[in-house]
Amino acid sequence: MRNIKIIEVKSEIGAGTRGASLGVDALKIAALDFMSNFFVNFPSDVVETENNLLYEPVESPYAKRIKGVKTMYERVAKAVETNLKSGLFPLVLAGDHSSAGGTIAGIKMAKPKSRLGVIWIDAHADIHSPYTTPSGNMHGMPLAISLAEDNLDCQVHHPDEATLKVWNELKNIGKICPKVLPEDIVYIALRDIEKEEDYILKKLGTKIIPVSEVRKKGVEHVVRQTLLTLKQCDDIYVSFDVDSLDSSISRGTGTPVPNGLKEREAEDLLASLMQNHKICCFEITEVNPTLDKENLMAEIAFNVLQRSVNILLMN
Repeated sequence: MRNIKIIEVKSEIGAGTRGASLGVDALKIAALDFMSNFFVNFPSDVVETENNLLYEPVESPYAKRIKGVKTMYERVAKAVETNLKSGLFPLVLAGDHSSAGGTIAGIKMAKPKSRLGVIWIDAHADIHSPYTTPSGNMHGMPLAISLAEDNLDCQVHHPDEATLKVWNELKNIGKICPKVLPEDIVYIALRDIEKEEDYILKKLGTKIIPVSEVRKKGVEHVVRQTLLTLKQCDDIYVSFDVDSLDSSISRGTGTPVPNGLKEREAEDLLASLMQNHKICCFEITEVNPTLDKENLMAEIAFNVLQRSVNILLMN
């Protein structure tokens, strides 16, 4: 049985669309609508945000609000590290996906000698750097930070020195760099990538399991393949971005993409993964109720969350 601690990260400074900071509260409202005691049953840490930066001019066009993102990384990393060291299972509910790099940093700070596997369930690769980003939004960069990968072969921008200084500090949080190896990442439901990301993923040889494979071979096969790829890892972190779901049901997120997972596929996938004893941290991110009708995205995400946690509690 896992002792779960919820870590609330209501930050959205890494996103291009406003509203993801309300995602955690949308999940709580979904729980109330389903008459669930979920949020009463577990203690939670609330990580202070830097969302006030949204009202200030952007200093770094190729890494927007990067100083605030660094502050968030440090806070999230500290919360994750502290809870893991206390024997708790961090359940991270985040606004935008940029803070995931802080989650990874926190796991590594708590377990510096442990080899960490990452299961990234997301429509996007999130492996851009300030040198390659099409948008400058930091939620497209957490895995590049965790891999310490600039992808200079595909450089299109020349970021200023101040930006690059903070970028390098981000990669070195916890004094561990890189935090993850490319062969220790598995993408599931990836389907919307830019050519720069396609290049670096092929160069790194990172495992990608498309939605078509989930559908054709089934969830259990995909989970077996995923865990086989990560068999050398001591711990595994699962990050679930709700845009991994099909755009017909994932309207309440900043970057919906067609041809994604169905709700049942996502539920079955995560429920199966959560049975593995190596899973040390689970994160749900990018719920944005301002883009939604009747809080549908949060309700779907809450169903995924509740079923996953029920499995964790049984193991």
